[in-house]
Amino acid sequence: MNSKEFIINSLRENIKERFPRPEVNISHIVYPDKLKQFIEISTGVGGRAEVLGEGESIDDAVRRLFPDAGRIACNLLEVTCATYNPDYIDTPAELNGTDLVICRGIFGVCENAAVYFEQEYLQRSIYFISESLLILLPKDQLVDTMHDAYRRVPNEPPGEFRCFISGPSKTADIEQALVMGAHGARQATVLLV
Repeated sequence: MNSKEFIINSLRENIKERFPRPEVNISHIVYPDKLKQFIEISTGVGGRAEVLGEGESIDDAVRRLFPDAGRIACNLLEVTCATYNPDYIDTPAELNGTDLVICRGIFGVCENAAVYFEQEYLQRSIYFISESLLILLPKDQLVDTMHDAYRRVPNEPPGEFRCFISGPSKTADIEQALVMGAHGARQATVLLV
């Protein structure tokens, strides 16, 4: 038994009275127009969110939003404009030079424009090594706050990688200047479908 286990076991053995976990209900903001709020906040965090146009395919939207993207990574069946499937790459180093990766978000958060997703590519570095990130998100899967979001995140330990992304990578610790794309995608776009 290591020291951590020893301390935890000692605490368990010596606690005489146990109290139930309190029920915490926090009233929080509710946005009347979730779609509008998500789009506005996306712009505020340096990203972009757009609704898929009427009659527009995902391929059409990709060509419109990223006309200069040459190397496009995607494994989704509904996307045919991808130039390669990153699941056929053996090492993360081979992903270098990717202009755009297209992935699927599960739900979005209106208060901070974060999108929750779970790993769908074999190499999780694809989400951070590409120049641009396009997240396909169902527009009816928006929640108001992170309180709502964490209720939707599965409790069981993830088998794979999962996270929230809000806008492009950014840092402001270098001489107090905001730098986009310092340690991840330079552009993050959410396409609400």
